[in-house]
Amino acid sequence: MTRILFYGSPLPGMAEERLPGKLIVVEGTDGVGRSTQIALLREWLEANGFAATETGFTRSELAAVGLKKAKRGHTMGDLTMNLYYATDFVDRLEKQIIPALRAGFVVITDRYIYSLIARAQVRGVDPTWIRSVLGFALVPDVIFYLKIDVEHLLPRVINSRGFDYWESGTDYLRGDDVYENYVKHQGLLIEQFDALAAEYQFHVVDANRGVPEIFRTLRAGIETVIDDMQIPSETTARRPAARRPRVRKTTAKAAARAAAKAAAKAAATKASPATAALGEPPLAEAPATAAKSGDGVNASSPTAG
Repeated sequence: MTRILFYGSPLPGMAEERLPGKLIVVEGTDGVGRSTQIALLREWLEANGFAATETGFTRSELAAVGLKKAKRGHTMGDLTMNLYYATDFVDRLEKQIIPALRAGFVVITDRYIYSLIARAQVRGVDPTWIRSVLGFALVPDVIFYLKIDVEHLLPRVINSRGFDYWESGTDYLRGDDVYENYVKHQGLLIEQFDALAAEYQFHVVDANRGVPEIFRTLRAGIETVIDDMQIPSETTARRPAARRPRVRKTTAKAAARAAAKAAAKAAATKASPATAALGEPPLAEAPATAAKSGDGVNASSPTAG
């Protein structure tokens, strides 16, 4: 159960004090492997009966398209970029994250406000201002920080997607060597994340290891967070076995009583209990003087001839 706390001013209209879902944040610098781990975690959660969903930057209906277009132009200033990302985040918080938490989902978010703070601070944005802008953010249940050093990060990026303009800090470093820009920018980002880890109580995970080892660490941490959540499959398994309908027992008792009454009635009338139980009138007893002729006709009958 997520207790509703905000880092600053709460979202308008939030009347609840708790939400049944869990909010899990996976943080870390660019190329550290967040997406891979989130995909594994979601699959694991769903395989164990939990409803899970994920979200991340530039996925809001309101701002995602415009933000991506603006980034392609390489012309956004620091304040414009931060306000754009804040708009994207608050739209997802209101329309994706909180509704999923209300529905009891485990929400895994790829980055949170901490990446925005780290990015802003390496570019010289006022730390107090950026925190106040993002104060509407809901406090997560747990924050996992995938910590990696630049030496281990470089091979992953080079062998996958290469260097990105913004992820290399080329917008503010202004150097001609993209590689050098990337190394410097990522080093500065990691320093910011390390400082934020102490400020916001991150659970630090050694991301210099392989994917399976990182996943096992994250899985163990999440198990403690979701321990108090109800799993639909377990709820069904723990449900006591359905009892036979009472109407069947009542019918059996009624039948027994009816049979007993029928037997008593049959004894009184010298009729067959089975016949009486069927509701048929008892057969009339033949006269004591009755005799049968050879052809089977009652000889004492008035119609006998």
